[in-house]
Amino acid sequence: MIKAQFENLYPDSHASFIVNAFTLDKFDVPYHFHPQYELTLIVKGNGKRFVGKNMAGFDSGDLVFLGSDLPHSWKSENTARTEAVQSVVVQFEKNFLGPEFFDKPELAEINNLLKLSACGIQFIHDGAAAAGEKMKLLAAQENAFRKMTMLLEILYDLAKSGDYVLLDPDATIAQQHNSHKERVNAALGYIVDNFRNDIVLNKVASLANMSPNAFCKYFKKMTNKTFVETVIDYRISFAVQQLIATDKTVSEIALESGFGDISHFYKLFKKRMNMSPLNYRNSFQKSL
Repeated sequence: MIKAQFENLYPDSHASFIVNAFTLDKFDVPYHFHPQYELTLIVKGNGKRFVGKNMAGFDSGDLVFLGSDLPHSWKSENTARTEAVQSVVVQFEKNFLGPEFFDKPELAEINNLLKLSACGIQFIHDGAAAAGEKMKLLAAQENAFRKMTMLLEILYDLAKSGDYVLLDPDATIAQQHNSHKERVNAALGYIVDNFRNDIVLNKVASLANMSPNAFCKYFKKMTNKTFVETVIDYRISFAVQQLIATDKTVSEIALESGFGDISHFYKLFKKRMNMSPLNYRNSFQKSL
């Protein structure tokens, strides 16, 4: 069983924030969280991105800004691929330039961006492309002062951009007291790693140190959805992406998405998407 892991991040003695450029065989970092804000650019690669309760596909150019303690993970889909994946990741604390720095009137836009990041922000279109190019330059910059001013410029540009999508708009995790986050994150981490397989309620309840009945009530109170509804959301989201991105049969997709009963999959899919899986695929293809 894998749960959301806490990651302890510290910049080195010569910097007040962290900038890393990664070249990896694949994206397989576990579902985790940390108190630092994080801005992540996918330079090369694709797969599934998990942010809070949100799951979505990602591709090269994906740019996401995450608030403090918001659990997240990027996972490569095709683990057999031989081409390396690349990313640039910036991590910083709100007070990395001193207490109340972002409370100054000149930085009001950036301060609003920091607050909005509790929902997880995906930047899209031209704004994401421009900021992505600056992220690459930031990773290559060696001068510490210019590094700092470049980061502020990127944050300002993103704060002024209207081209974004909130990944977890109700921010149910971010709004919780710290004492609740660990339990909910543990449950979501279990879903992330197991939604395509059999979900065992007793196991996930034990991660929260609760009885199954108490856990179900607690999860609904904390997230505004039942545990079963959340699992189904992940499975339907995965199925939707498979219908769009592959030519697999609906039956294959149903099974690979974690639905053991194909007729039950059809029923739930139609209820959520207002059309059958096959009609959804056909309507998407006609829109291209």
